[in-house]
Amino acid sequence: MFAEADGVPGLIVDRYADWLVCQLSTAGVEPWRDAIVAALEALVRPRGIYERSEGPSRRKEGLESRRALLAGDAPPAEIEIECDGVRQWVDVTSGQKTGAYLDQRLNRTRVARYAAGARVLDAFSYTGGFALAALVAGAADAMLIESSQEALSAAGRAAERNGLAERCEFRAANVFEELRRLRDDGRRFGLVVLDPPKFVHSAEQIQAGSRGYKDVNLLALQLVEPGGILATFSCSGHVDAALFQKIVAGAALDAGRDVQILERLAQPPDHPVALAFPEAEYLKGLILRVL
Repeated sequence: MFAEADGVPGLIVDRYADWLVCQLSTAGVEPWRDAIVAALEALVRPRGIYERSEGPSRRKEGLESRRALLAGDAPPAEIEIECDGVRQWVDVTSGQKTGAYLDQRLNRTRVARYAAGARVLDAFSYTGGFALAALVAGAADAMLIESSQEALSAAGRAAERNGLAERCEFRAANVFEELRRLRDDGRRFGLVVLDPPKFVHSAEQIQAGSRGYKDVNLLALQLVEPGGILATFSCSGHVDAALFQKIVAGAALDAGRDVQILERLAQPPDHPVALAFPEAEYLKGLILRVL
């Protein structure tokens, strides 16, 4: 369930195997928690329902963060799921968002189509979704860069369980700093993926956040081998698709690279956008050929 787009503002519900994870982010939906749980039990009959109501949106509305079992059995430390041939293990009690970034699952498959034979750089890798999909699709190897050692350790476990660990290199580091080191070392990759966290949380942050997007895309463009691919994303709702393309174009100009747009990417069909609520269109991406 995707909040306003599905008629229940402030409510996100994701499913991982037999468990549901709910996020109630507004004061309007907060009093309806019990009714929502009862409806989900009746409609889905999950093994358990867990709540992950956290983040700045709740703080803005004067609500405390909540992590709690709402119904049924508590989820295990890791829930196994499969996305297009890649086995993943999700920690719904302490992972990012509701445990994983399900909104990128189709985009991982589309990006992986360009991975055959390539050396892959997965920046802001989290638990390695893009890198693992690329390796399954035939990438030669993958370097994963992530600031969270906990997330990177989870990526290592997933790589091992999928039989891909021998083709992976894991670097726990500040992504901007590590990309500069790789550039200065003369490293090049056939496929670079940028899936950073939200740089813009409000309209007041658009200018500063845009600089962050430009800087990281400039670094990435300098790391793509001629004829290689850059897949770059923004999940900031305040940065629309036109502005994001303009930012990346500015980075390409500064990098001195000619770039072609091969595909435009967005959020999946289970994250629809209501015509009356265009703000729900938050995820955008570009698959680029770098000449």
